[in-house]
Amino acid sequence: MAEKKRGHKGKTQANKRMKVTLLILSGVFFLLFLRMSYIMIVKHWDYSAKAEAQWTSTVKVEAERGRILDRNGEELAVSASVYRVDLDMKTLRETIAKKKLTEDDVASKLANALGMSVEDVKKIMDAKLSNGKPISYGILKRRIEKAQADSVKALNLRGVIVSGDTKRFYPNGNFLAHVLGFLNSDGQGLAGLELQYNTLLSGTPGKKIAEKDGNGEVLPYSSTVITEPIDGKDLITTVDEVIQNIAEKEAQKALEDNKAKAVTIIVMDPNNGDILAMVNKPDYDPNTPWAEGKTSEELQAIWRNRAVSDTYEPGSIFKVITAIAALENNVVNSGSTFTCTGSFKILGHTIHCWKRSGHGVQSFVDILKNSCNSGFSEVGAALGKEKLTEYIKKSGFGAKTGIDLPGEAVGIIKDPKNITDLDLATIAFGQTNTVSCVEYLEAFNAIANGGKLITPHLMYQTGHQDETTGKEIVDSTYDSAATARQVFDSAKTAELRSYLEKVVSEGGGSKAFIDGYHIAGKTGTAQKAGNGGYMDGKYIASFAGMAPSSNPKITVFIQIDEPDPSNYYAGQIAAPVAQTVFNDIFNYMAMKGDASGEEIAKSLLRDIVVPDVRGMTKEQAQATLADYNLDYISDSKGNYVTDMEQDPGTTVKEGTKITLYTGTTANYNKVVTMPDLKGLGKEKAVQTLRSIGLKAQFTGDGMVSGQSIASGTVVTKGSVIGLELDPIGD
Repeated sequence: MAEKKRGHKGKTQANKRMKVTLLILSGVFFLLFLRMSYIMIVKHWDYSAKAEAQWTSTVKVEAERGRILDRNGEELAVSASVYRVDLDMKTLRETIAKKKLTEDDVASKLANALGMSVEDVKKIMDAKLSNGKPISYGILKRRIEKAQADSVKALNLRGVIVSGDTKRFYPNGNFLAHVLGFLNSDGQGLAGLELQYNTLLSGTPGKKIAEKDGNGEVLPYSSTVITEPIDGKDLITTVDEVIQNIAEKEAQKALEDNKAKAVTIIVMDPNNGDILAMVNKPDYDPNTPWAEGKTSEELQAIWRNRAVSDTYEPGSIFKVITAIAALENNVVNSGSTFTCTGSFKILGHTIHCWKRSGHGVQSFVDILKNSCNSGFSEVGAALGKEKLTEYIKKSGFGAKTGIDLPGEAVGIIKDPKNITDLDLATIAFGQTNTVSCVEYLEAFNAIANGGKLITPHLMYQTGHQDETTGKEIVDSTYDSAATARQVFDSAKTAELRSYLEKVVSEGGGSKAFIDGYHIAGKTGTAQKAGNGGYMDGKYIASFAGMAPSSNPKITVFIQIDEPDPSNYYAGQIAAPVAQTVFNDIFNYMAMKGDASGEEIAKSLLRDIVVPDVRGMTKEQAQATLADYNLDYISDSKGNYVTDMEQDPGTTVKEGTKITLYTGTTANYNKVVTMPDLKGLGKEKAVQTLRSIGLKAQFTGDGMVSGQSIASGTVVTKGSVIGLELDPIGD
């Protein structure tokens, strides 16, 4: 019996052990099932990708970047087919071991083929990841020519991958540099249109996948899967290459002639916001933007598009905005009168007109022509701070224009709650508030086009090149009307344009005048603000103009930053630049004036004050007149000049023939005609008076704003002329 019990007990224990064993095995199998399910379902994509990476080779196929063209299809930026060299370091290390080479051997061969230093190649081969492990993939060199690519292929080094690449090329060098921008080392836009439209231009890259064997070599019979790249679109801009060339040439000339810090010129079609030209000098070559020896801050300053990214107090060109506000609110009309004594007081502060002696009694047209600060402060007071600020904001100031360029700055507009009567006076004539060049021209265009505020833009169309014909196929066109809004009354803008035409034909902008063409415009000479005040000897001279004034087709903006302080007056230095730009554009666009060709040509010549050559020999007189770009004719009575048909001191056009009368002695009548010296710097005024035998005595600082003897008056040689100097703000 006891034996039976012991046998039964042993059997029971064995059953228990079997059950435990089965339970454990079931648990193990269940855990294995869970693990396999996790691997096959949850981690499927991760392990598939790793497996695929082991037996396939993936090469990125770059898309061709779209071209940038001018409005007539001229190429401004293009992409050329070149090559790149990449390193698959795992495979390359296997190759080094298999061929019994050293890394130094390989580095030397690659450096020689690519024109690199061995040290630079080694630096890439030995590069480490952030965790300290060696890299598995590295870019050795991009954008190489075919000859170098062939040299690398000839080395027959597995792990050194040669593939197609693209190189951006700007065929015109510095031309339109700040607008076009450039690319970084990865072929992505870093500035200008290249950055603004990077997605449009860059397209979508493709990829090529091929099977590899256990040694990492591509199997010759393997199938290759190719995802074709989608090339970038072409960007057709509003820029006209011919007009841009005109602006580039004149900006560079203005920079050099005025020894200026910088010059900006913008040309637009005011009716649709098309930017026909935009240039800043100095500039850079987008083919080689990384100038050697420059810090990051210096490079950023070189690349910055000042027309869009810089703001300044505009000075008297802002009076155009005050004027339209006054006309629309019936604060002024053509019969309104203003009295300027040269200064006025507000809140205990004395505000000077740029002409310290005053302009006297003037009409509204006169205060525009003379750019009278006193008159415009009266206009501002009559409008009031709320109404003037309303029109400033209606003009687009204090907000981005929306121009399709990166880095647009916004001018600062003072809140009406914080505007004092003193602020109101200065805002009305162009101080206190700030604007950018493109911001101002957007508002000026609204005066030109009948009152519509239109976004300035550079996109004209997008397109692509037909592979068969090579012709450009347009895909889309920019709709300028979509953002346009009416902000001013068309009749009032037409009235203001007629007044601004007188500024050019009779007033401070007269050096922009071209006979037969109706140019309307405004000059502005602003002292630069800084360090809590205004900086001595630092000015910005501006001119904004439109033509023809009755129905403008073109607007032109000129800014000269920090010109030579001896001659900074906008009427003297910015208006002549505008005259040349307008004339060249008129000729290019075949815009006809209502004067004869001879009259137009004559109006484009520079004004010359006739020097006194009496008492000189004929040879001396001829040489002196030639220095002034004047010609001469003379009689043959003697060797000495005794008289001149054009009196010394009178103003004639360059190239004029001066008639000389001669005699046997150097005796002559010692009188000359007093010239108009307004707007000249001190040095130029002295030089002009000295050329006709007069002396100068100055009071004040700045430019000539008044003279003790009126122009046209006959004066005895040796007389001292009192000249009043003022910091002209016209």
